[in-house]
Amino acid sequence: MERIRKIIPADKEAYAAAKSCWDSIAKPLGSFGLLEEAVERIAAVQRTDKPDISKRTAVIMCADHGVVCEGVTQCGSGVTAECAKAIAEGRSNINAVAAQFGIDVMAVDMGIASEIDCPSLINRRIACGTDNIAVGRAMSQEQAERVVITGMDIAGELAAEGTKLIITGEMGIGNTTSASAIASVLLGMEPEKTTGRGAGLSSEGLERKIRAVRRAIEVNSPDPDRPLELLGKLGGFEIAAMTGLFLGGAYYHVPVIIDGVISAAAAAVAYRTAPVCGEYMLASHCSSEPAGEGLLRCIGLEPVIRAGLRLGEGTGGALLVPLLDGALALYYNSHRFDDTSIERYAELR
Repeated sequence: MERIRKIIPADKEAYAAAKSCWDSIAKPLGSFGLLEEAVERIAAVQRTDKPDISKRTAVIMCADHGVVCEGVTQCGSGVTAECAKAIAEGRSNINAVAAQFGIDVMAVDMGIASEIDCPSLINRRIACGTDNIAVGRAMSQEQAERVVITGMDIAGELAAEGTKLIITGEMGIGNTTSASAIASVLLGMEPEKTTGRGAGLSSEGLERKIRAVRRAIEVNSPDPDRPLELLGKLGGFEIAAMTGLFLGGAYYHVPVIIDGVISAAAAAVAYRTAPVCGEYMLASHCSSEPAGEGLLRCIGLEPVIRAGLRLGEGTGGALLVPLLDGALALYYNSHRFDDTSIERYAELR
């Protein structure tokens, strides 16, 4: 965990240089909105006014959750293994989206309940799923820290291989229950305000889920000021691994895209652990799950996309990539005030 203490702020000079580049383009100031800021943030992370996202990788962390036995999901844990294998073999939702936008996809088994015969699924398994958070800890503290370290290691491996942009994603039946519990604690909100229907629960199922989240918080007594301990009590192996990806992105200077509410919960834990790592994150979209907006707000991020997305697997994060490509096309290739007779726009005060 020594690397976490060595995370440094993103480069403010590179950020300012990128903003100056935007302002030199013959267009109204700030008229490309949040995409201008996204490019500036990438520049600051990469410590250059020539940001590059030519190699991008979606990392889909996969794991199972013991809380599924509380009836908080529409389907059983076996779906996690089935979907993880489909992602690893290139047949799932994220693969279809990623292929369209030149995004590499890697699926990582952090703790799927059943063994899977799939050579392309990367095995970093810690255990066969977490324990039931409604009756006790999700995992030991040692396991939680091991998973975070594994996520940081994966970020480092990707950086060494030339990845310029990481998209976070997950697959794990029951993980919106864990994410809702984490959000409830971090945001100081009642479970009714942070818990949604996930993949499509009935009203009766939603009530069971809210009760499970409430019991999880009561029996574990998590402290919002001890985020890694909170992760061990209420998290999932895939959530902890994404937390590591966010921290690792900050340490290795690779921007990391937040996907939906589960990814945002991991990002919020990372932010509470090392607030400076928020400078290395990009918010793709705001999940339609109740906690989505609050989790992004607590990191200080504004989502670029608002489309009611809740598919998961990193699909929402992947949709930010073509928008970034478009922004960078404008950033690098558009005409400049110095090349035209157009008068520069004055900044409003």
